[in-house]
Amino acid sequence: MKPIAVPPPTTDTRQTAIKLRDVSVEFDGKSVLREVHLEVKGGEFVALIGPSGGGKSTLLRVIAGLLESQGEVSVNCKPAVVFQDYRLLPWRTVRENVALPRELTRRGEDADSVLKQVGMLEHADRYPHQLSGGMRARVAIARALAQDSEVLLMDEPFAALDALVRERFNLEMKRLHEKTKKTIVFVTHSIREAVYLADHVVVLQDGRIDTVLDSHNEGRITAYDDGIEAILRAKLGMGDSTHVETTRREFQFPWEILGVVGLTALVFLLWTLLTTRVQANTAFLFPSPREVWDAAVNSSSYLIPHTLATLRVMALGVLTSLLVGVPIGYLMGRKLALERLLSPFIVALQAIPTIIIAPLLVIWLGYGLGSKLVTTTLISIFPILISTMVGVREVDRTYREVFQTIGANAWGIFSRLELPGALPVVLGGLRLTVTLALIGTVVSEFVFGGPGLGYFANTERLNFRLANAMAAVGINVILGLCLY
Repeated sequence: MKPIAVPPPTTDTRQTAIKLRDVSVEFDGKSVLREVHLEVKGGEFVALIGPSGGGKSTLLRVIAGLLESQGEVSVNCKPAVVFQDYRLLPWRTVRENVALPRELTRRGEDADSVLKQVGMLEHADRYPHQLSGGMRARVAIARALAQDSEVLLMDEPFAALDALVRERFNLEMKRLHEKTKKTIVFVTHSIREAVYLADHVVVLQDGRIDTVLDSHNEGRITAYDDGIEAILRAKLGMGDSTHVETTRREFQFPWEILGVVGLTALVFLLWTLLTTRVQANTAFLFPSPREVWDAAVNSSSYLIPHTLATLRVMALGVLTSLLVGVPIGYLMGRKLALERLLSPFIVALQAIPTIIIAPLLVIWLGYGLGSKLVTTTLISIFPILISTMVGVREVDRTYREVFQTIGANAWGIFSRLELPGALPVVLGGLRLTVTLALIGTVVSEFVFGGPGLGYFANTERLNFRLANAMAAVGINVILGLCLY
């Protein structure tokens, strides 16, 4: 079929906002777009329509600068993009999601004013998971409107909505375009939606522009105001899709706590029964829970300083692990080549038993804090390093594209996306790091001496004051549970 191109009126003096000439894209040798020519005037609403796989979303990504292509691509400003899956950051509220462009670029509209335009201001403090599909669509549109851009690209933003809600959004979209006068390129599979919204409808098939139709005044101009559709709409409602998850779960008693308490009581009961069967002349080898408790109380003046000394070395070890492990893990997460380069050395370092390198540390650093800190760090750094690498790598590429379309710099991507996005995984690694740091500190106190619970327990053991030693072990267990 010969393409039908309807040029704009000769009296149209608007500047060209988007110009594509001989644009082609290939994926793995397969042609997705072929010699695409398209010109969109400033303030125009253009709908891209066609069968699945025809190249609509690919063309939109080319215009957005997310895909490299052959040919000429000219856009008069950095486009704002509304993605089909909305891509709202789950850790930010509605207001914070819409404020993101202004935070990253120091330009754009105020979040509240844009939210008011799309009717979402009253829900500004909610999170994306608390919103319905229609409400998330409004927030995504608001974030795009908040950008300092006269070009808006929309990739099937209403595809996931039911028919009634979608029609309501079509009306709102038309009013929004008339109010903002932005240049809009809108991908859709709905013929009715394309004709109703757009000034021109571009049909894409097999990667080529098949037809360009002028749809001015061809849409359902009065469909919302009269006729049978208006009667049905009055009966069915306007389809706001404004349901919000506001219900809270009723409090449920954590019954597993009773299980933990019961199991702990059983352990102490068995311990007590075991010690009562021990002969009197060897009772010191098996102190009872009561004897350990009495030893802890009587030795508190010694145990408290040793506990503080252990916590001090452990805290320094965790801090060192964070200062060293997080930057290395971040770089390994961003650069696969760096991970391949460093991974063998990291694994080799973890495979070396601490007891083997302890004599070397004594020679190099002596018996003081330095040797303890190195030992603690070597034992505890691995989880935080790996969790940082995995966390950064798991930040979804789709979110990165959002930041790319906004024009965020490297610091904006790190502080607003990578850091909060990787934080859950990093915190999981930190829990293990803290636990291993406590173990590493106790091990270092056994090996290098000095104040600390490890040193105290070892000294009391050598003097056959096992109740005191077990009291130190008990304190160490409690510290581990609390820190974890």
